Amino acid sequence: MYLKAEPLTSAAFLPYGEVIECPALPGRTYFEDALANLRPRARGSISLTVKPPLTALPLRSTTMERHRSSSQSFVPQESGRWLAIVAPHAAGGGPDMARARAFLCRPDQGVTYGADVWHHPFTVLDREARFVIFMWRDGTRGDEEFVEVPRIQRGGSRCRMR
Repeated sequence: MYLKAEPLTSAAFLPYGEVIECPALPGRTYFEDALANLRPRARGSISLTVKPPLTALPLRSTTMERHRSSSQSFVPQESGRWLAIVAPHAAGGGPDMARARAFLCRPDQGVTYGADVWHHPFTVLDREARFVIFMWRDGTRGDEEFVEVPRIQRGGSRCRMR
């Protein structure tokens, strides 16, 4: 199966969350539609990450993750292009990788994955990146869930899954 890594747009990403972009004109834009905290004891958590770029393509991965009760936002501070791979839920549970989509994100774009949205771990492509990450956490196993999936490969402008 091949996935074409499509440009990240608000309309295309809407089933999975919200695209975060600075406004074109001076002023403030709010991004709150996809923010969610479904656990009353969970607290807002801001973390910073420095992530090295992939050392070689294609990307080879067998992991997807979700945060069942919390949205998770990635906001670039300094970045090149980066990758967002998402998948809807499968009928029998877990991510439906046959319907997965890959988005190629510009350095000035961030995203909020909605609560309970399956997504690939954070992946940067061009150069080392620095991002702010926001989510809600309560310190339990419910904060995050990782599952193994058939190998995902990404190379060039296309993604291939095996």
